[in-house]
Amino acid sequence: MKKIIAITSCPVGIAHTYMAAENLEKAGKAVGAEVKVETHGSIGIENELTAKDIEEAAGVIIAADTKIDKTRFGGKPLITVGVQEGIHHADELVGEILAGKAPIYKSTETTISAENKSESENLGKKIYKSLMNGVSYMVPFVVTGGLLIAISLTLGGTATPEGIKIPEGTIWATMNSIGSIAMGLMVPILSAFIAQSIADRPGLVPGFVGGMLAANGALYGSDANAGFLGGIITGFLAGFIALGIKKVRVPKALQSIMPIIVIPILGSLAVGFVFIYVIGEPVALLFSSLTHFLAGMQGGSEFVLAMILGAMIAFDMGGPFNKVAFLFGSGLIAEGNYSIMGPIAVAICIPPLALGLASLTLKTKFTKTEREAGKASLAMGLFGITEGAIPFASTDPLRVIPSIVVGAMTGSVIAMLSGVTDHVAHGGPIVAVLGAVDHVAMFFVAVIAGIAVTVLMLRILKRTLQHTAVAAANGVAVADLTESETRDVYTKPETFDSITDIMSDEAIVLGETATTKDGVIEDLVQRLEKTAAITDKNGFKEVIYDREKESTTGIGMGIAIPHGKSAYVRKPTVAFAKSQDGVEWHSLDGKLAHMIFMIAVPENSQGDMHLKILQRLSRKLMDDDFRQALMDAPDKAAVHQLLSEM
Repeated sequence: MKKIIAITSCPVGIAHTYMAAENLEKAGKAVGAEVKVETHGSIGIENELTAKDIEEAAGVIIAADTKIDKTRFGGKPLITVGVQEGIHHADELVGEILAGKAPIYKSTETTISAENKSESENLGKKIYKSLMNGVSYMVPFVVTGGLLIAISLTLGGTATPEGIKIPEGTIWATMNSIGSIAMGLMVPILSAFIAQSIADRPGLVPGFVGGMLAANGALYGSDANAGFLGGIITGFLAGFIALGIKKVRVPKALQSIMPIIVIPILGSLAVGFVFIYVIGEPVALLFSSLTHFLAGMQGGSEFVLAMILGAMIAFDMGGPFNKVAFLFGSGLIAEGNYSIMGPIAVAICIPPLALGLASLTLKTKFTKTEREAGKASLAMGLFGITEGAIPFASTDPLRVIPSIVVGAMTGSVIAMLSGVTDHVAHGGPIVAVLGAVDHVAMFFVAVIAGIAVTVLMLRILKRTLQHTAVAAANGVAVADLTESETRDVYTKPETFDSITDIMSDEAIVLGETATTKDGVIEDLVQRLEKTAAITDKNGFKEVIYDREKESTTGIGMGIAIPHGKSAYVRKPTVAFAKSQDGVEWHSLDGKLAHMIFMIAVPENSQGDMHLKILQRLSRKLMDDDFRQALMDAPDKAAVHQLLSEM
């Protein structure tokens, strides 16, 4: 018996991977050949090919839409196609190998079978994932630098008109320098690891260089740097430039030096030139224009000026808007005008204090990691370090930035109208404690008011985390638990021998199902709710639709498998609907869906349960006779009997 080896993989790594594997194996059996398929699914590599398998094989079939390393198949007849070819034309692929028509694979390089995974990944998800990667590496630098600066200012600082100063040569001055270095690396690290997430290691250097440019305004004629917003811009700019260079075909002699020399150099130059000449100059112009604008506001409405200053301080937390307002206020101190720095001193501390307090009080709105960062943010806020709010603004800018801007404006206006002044170029409660503030009581009233407004807005705007909503439904105070304890509330090692172990009669719909996709989803979700498989119908339905937006779950041949892994799910469950007329599901083969399986799995279910269910369904449903028998099943008992084979 001749032996053929194969690899199947799809970008999602779920249904199509196993459908192609099943059809290739069936095609081999039909002609008396053994086909061993190595699957590259979301679970990982399964049924891995051995050196002996490769040696014995008459040829290789790669049906994949992801990156596959072909080096081990040198000298073997090899066919490379997309995963859909493996599903729909398995017989032809096997026949081509057995007939000796496949070309011999000679190259020893890693190639891409169809389309690189990064290209097929949803752009929005890729951007969010890259941003979160940068933020995760940035946070330790913000916390470390901020706390070291705060400690050194507390124990070694004295108030002066130029700000809180630490005597040179003291241990506190050294500590402050170390903290400043750590804080100064915040933007470059953010930028570097955004770029690294997009382009892998070749993106690190251009990202870091771009971040340094964003953090150093002198390079583009600005007294203010571009701050963390500039770091986000340079991170994505560097990442996509490096990714673009990676895709350029180059001679074999250059391939080894591309990731360590060519891409870092060209990427760094490209990011540098673009940022300095295209982005940097407008930043410098913005800085100058804002400074003149604020100068022109003197003598006008104190209320409006206070609102503008508060908004600028909070908007970018150390970026150009923040620096313009701060330098404007500190410059007036030298002229004996302390009334502008007072509202600024209030606004400076509101974002970190408010977010620190919110993370500890609105526990259902913040993750465990954010709540830990909130403690550091509180400490930084006490010492006037606005950057303590950056980790929160980076992960949820559309909700956090408006909240802190309105809160800072509130505090700034109250401080201005109540005559709060600040005699030193610094902000936060520390300046009041050190005696640099007039009308201390109103200073703290303004701060508290700003914090209250910010926390209220965050309560309204920020979404409740899924796992806390489910815990509330179950009467569990998850907000008070650690992440590991939270997982324990829901996580049970689930196993099943057949699909019927996780399916009830109430979750089976025969004949009377809706005629539209939305109707079927609504019907199946309602049945899952009635069987107590889910806690929130609307929440889980949103999860199902989010998955549908990524790509259709209509896998073809009259089958659709909508699925969701969510904290709204209590236990692994499958619901099934059958439609004789068919439902439009935008399936890959253009056909209507007649059999719809909805899979619901708890968010923290162990062992990739949803992938195992999908794998088992996908393989069995490739059998034409089985599909027809399922369509012909007259009642729920017959459906159960057939599905028990899975």
